[in-house]
Amino acid sequence: MTSDHGEREAMAVKDPVAELHPQFSSDDATPTPWAEARGRLEKAEVFWLTTVRPDGRPHVTPLLSVWLDGALYFCTGDSERKAKNLAHNAHCVLTTGCNALNEGLDLAVEGEAMRVSDEARLRRVADRYAAKYDWHYTVRESAFHGDSGNIALVYEVAPTTAFGFGKGTFSQTRWRFSRASANTPESAAH
Repeated sequence: MTSDHGEREAMAVKDPVAELHPQFSSDDATPTPWAEARGRLEKAEVFWLTTVRPDGRPHVTPLLSVWLDGALYFCTGDSERKAKNLAHNAHCVLTTGCNALNEGLDLAVEGEAMRVSDEARLRRVADRYAAKYDWHYTVRESAFHGDSGNIALVYEVAPTTAFGFGKGTFSQTRWRFSRASANTPESAAH
């Protein structure tokens, strides 16, 4: 699948409603605001991507990701297992958080991974990777090209549903997204 970011940009910007699941939350818990979750996604360094193999078995792998214009972006080589899985089934989950039991916020973002081919968008994603991770890519032929000759396909995952698992005061928050609700004010300016 290919990303149609222009359609998402044209829609109204609206944050999703945060729904607290009391049966999985402490008595004094409140829903985590989407702005807090989005901020954590922007700052998180390591994510875990879950995809489905063609035979139905799950595949999980760590990777780096950036948040831009209401979506998470990641890259992978075209011969890697995750790229092969996504060619068969675009549904995936990106997770991030911390390993502590009594502090932090773990996040799971569900969506469809859409291949990004627009070179202007790829340059913006590459700039975000450079700023966040000090990884530098050249954009050409609808892909990232690294200094060592590596070529990476870039995928966009706009959230359809996300979950936040607060720890300390335990909470489970769900956010449901319309196509436009994952967008941020930053996307309205582009």
